[in-house]
Amino acid sequence: MATIHIDRLLETCIKRGASDIHLHVGIPPTLRLRGRLRPLETKVLEPEDTVALMKAITPERCQQELQEQGTTDFGFEFGDEGRFRTAVFQQRGNISLTLRLIPTKILSFEEIGLPPIVQSLCRRPRGMFLVTGPTGCGKTTTLATMIDYINRNFDRHIVTVEEPIEYYHNHKKSMVNQREVGVDVPSFSEALRRVLRQDPDVILVGELRDLETMEAALRAAETGHLVFGTLHTTTAHRTVTRIVDQFPINQQEQIRVQLSESLIAVLCQALMPRSDVRGMVAAFEFMVVTIAIGNLIRENKTYRIPSSIQTGKKLGMQLLDDHLLSLLGEGKISQEHAIDRSQNPNDMLERIEAWKSGRPFKPEAPAETVAKTANDK
Repeated sequence: MATIHIDRLLETCIKRGASDIHLHVGIPPTLRLRGRLRPLETKVLEPEDTVALMKAITPERCQQELQEQGTTDFGFEFGDEGRFRTAVFQQRGNISLTLRLIPTKILSFEEIGLPPIVQSLCRRPRGMFLVTGPTGCGKTTTLATMIDYINRNFDRHIVTVEEPIEYYHNHKKSMVNQREVGVDVPSFSEALRRVLRQDPDVILVGELRDLETMEAALRAAETGHLVFGTLHTTTAHRTVTRIVDQFPINQQEQIRVQLSESLIAVLCQALMPRSDVRGMVAAFEFMVVTIAIGNLIRENKTYRIPSSIQTGKKLGMQLLDDHLLSLLGEGKISQEHAIDRSQNPNDMLERIEAWKSGRPFKPEAPAETVAKTANDK
């Protein structure tokens, strides 16, 4: 009975275009549609319901992990219609599940809206390309598009390390080996420690979650590999700062030098509902590490990076707030979402009001930039 029930829920998720299914005791099954939670018109879930649903889809090894640690994550295929990334956890003594739909179709650069220069960066023989943003912003989808582009166009050996594997990549012009943490390898850091012995050209790290993993990824980028990874930062300059701050103070100067030489680009993204048609749209902040930006990283002047991004438009660089304003002007997102997702909501509101009234608006430099520039003098 539980299997039939879960199948119907999964089908409903796919047919309605939902991104997630929530199964928690005390409320009906709930979908996330265009960013909003929408309960289904079914019965309120009892403790035995969530236990039965969990057992219907959870592998034995993950059920064991759930008993021992109170949580487990895994992915599974639902026929040819899609894959689901699943988190099962205990709360107040009950079992809860959250399932995220991973579509089978990999989007193109144009469908995602990525700057054209991203394709040329994917052809680089070495370096680190980071895709960042909050949970649920589409980082995995963007990375899948990049990996698929390399897979279709170049003869490379691609190794991915993921937890869990979300998009499956078949061998095309490249060879692709996908390792799942907890199944094929015990940890991200262990996988990266051994990956250089596997003759890779391209390495995808699902998440740079600890110091050891970050060190190994930087080392791989330095030694002639193209490394893709993710972080949960929201701007390019904060991404650089976050990486450096992970390391002990006595190593940070050396890490800044390594980053200035190895980092090739940072793509920060936010996802929000479209206002013109059904679906979601992504807004991007994009930084290509030029010689000038490399110098700012090396000299610990990351607060100046936003200004360099603004002057690098010919390379496709842009600040997140500029892209949000552009999407608003095209009628693709609402004013509320532009303000909510912006880095400086007050500044964004002023820019929107200036745009609506037809008068030019030149935003002031962020307070932290003004202060630090004054200190430099």
